[in-house]
Amino acid sequence: MVELLTAIRKNAVGLAIFAMVTAGAIALTQTLTSERIANNIKAAEGRALNQIIPADSYDNDLLTDTLSIAPFADAGLLGPVPDNAVVYRARNQGQISAVILPAVAPDGYTTHIDMIVGIRADGSLAGVRVVAHRETPGLGDKIEVRKSDWIKDFEGKSLLNPEADGWAVKKDG
Repeated sequence: MVELLTAIRKNAVGLAIFAMVTAGAIALTQTLTSERIANNIKAAEGRALNQIIPADSYDNDLLTDTLSIAPFADAGLLGPVPDNAVVYRARNQGQISAVILPAVAPDGYTTHIDMIVGIRADGSLAGVRVVAHRETPGLGDKIEVRKSDWIKDFEGKSLLNPEADGWAVKKDG
């Protein structure tokens, strides 16, 4: 019986030491890579924004020239928006030339579809990109620009282009 308790104690101590070493290694790795991960996320955001508004069409830093939309969402002025959503503002010589807004299509096949939508100062769409979805691979994932160009058809459209009846869908008749 004493041998069994000694074996259990020895294994428990070994497991505890292993757990502490593993937790320490994970914490050290997270500390050493957190800045790099943040920089990579910012770079990816910048690339996504530049797909909608080309970098040569603005002279400010889109990633820092933002506006929180929480007050508008809280007031019920917008549909569903992601937590901590912001509006990115593109400026030329200090004047806002376009904005990029987050948008959510709540009725995807499996769940909602997160997008960003660029709107120029004249009211036309600069572009639309899907940033996250869980649509069926090979079918619903054609909403991604790397799979299909159809989403680029929205560029240049506005509320008056096409006319109101041009925005109808088959479900509307």
